[in-house]
Amino acid sequence: MKRGLYLAPFDELADPRLLAELARAAESVGWDGVFLWDRIAYPPGERAVADPWVALSAIACVTDTLRLGPMITPLSRRRVQKVARETVTLDHLSNGRLTLGVGLGNADDLEPFGEAIDPRERGRLLDTGLERLDGFWSGGFRPLPVQRPRIPVWVAANWPNRRPVQRAVRWDGLFPIELPGPEGLAELAEEVRRARAGSDAPFDLVVEVAPGADVHAWEAAGATWVLTSIDPQPPEPEVRAVVDAGP
Repeated sequence: MKRGLYLAPFDELADPRLLAELARAAESVGWDGVFLWDRIAYPPGERAVADPWVALSAIACVTDTLRLGPMITPLSRRRVQKVARETVTLDHLSNGRLTLGVGLGNADDLEPFGEAIDPRERGRLLDTGLERLDGFWSGGFRPLPVQRPRIPVWVAANWPNRRPVQRAVRWDGLFPIELPGPEGLAELAEEVRRARAGSDAPFDLVVEVAPGADVHAWEAAGATWVLTSIDPQPPEPEVRAVVDAGP
């Protein structure tokens, strides 16, 4: 099981230089990954919000081993051809350390900008976007990604909704949100195992926990990644303390 940090790049953490510094510190004390929220806005309206792709590029330049990525990018609001260029460029910049987290996103971050908010429509756009993205990665665009057969894709799912789980098993990982506990993850792990019977491709089960949480039960339930989630947004010294404490 690997341990990562799940950070919201808001307020003081909207500074990409600070995020890069924190990521470098995280790598030095044994964290395996750093993942950033992908939001355009977050209440209150005057809150500072950083672009995750620019921040992740800064992180890639000052680290060597951390896995990194957005958690999660709603493809329904993105032009897939642009995401293809961004992901492959970041995959090369990081020497193959990018994971793309995707999902439906939050309606309150979509509606003010005229984006689709109907869940079924967002789901349709996500599925179409992922297929197109895989086509670009597979040779539709050059260069190809560093990672083969593709950049790993983790799909978010709100418990207990099962449709996103069905989507996730076609890709590389599941990020279930609002799980009731490790028993819920064990249930999903069994569903994934049955759905992927006969496949020997790696598949990640990703959960988020609060700082200081005991992760052993999550590991026993099948988690391959446990992300320490620092909700928006304590002061920077509190975030740094979590980072420096190590996994």
